[in-house]
Amino acid sequence: MHTSIPDFRMPVEEQVHLAAETFRLLADPTRIKILWALLQGESSVACLAELVNAAPTAVSQHLAKLRLAGLVRGRREGTFVYYSAADVHVRQLLAEALFHADHADRELPDHGPAEQVSDHHG
Repeated sequence: MHTSIPDFRMPVEEQVHLAAETFRLLADPTRIKILWALLQGESSVACLAELVNAAPTAVSQHLAKLRLAGLVRGRREGTFVYYSAADVHVRQLLAEALFHADHADRELPDHGPAEQVSDHHG
């Protein structure tokens, strides 16, 4: 069946494993909240801890894992480190996951193929 599809390609193994690792890291509500907060702008561990209602040490551990996976970046200023989301892909990945959850939860219809996804998430 797939042989009849023009330009059909499967991702390479490394891409598949890295994507799976990204999803594994995102399979945690606190990490999702941390990332969402960082998509709004740069933040410190203390501020993130307050936003996500978690201990600063726990937030630091989450950030270390997210940083290793390339999902967040850190910028040192004096004794503080300010974190931000790594790139636009993180925003799209997280936004789509949250929009999908909303659609599934409210049993909303699927978007038609010609519809712009961004039109439905404002």
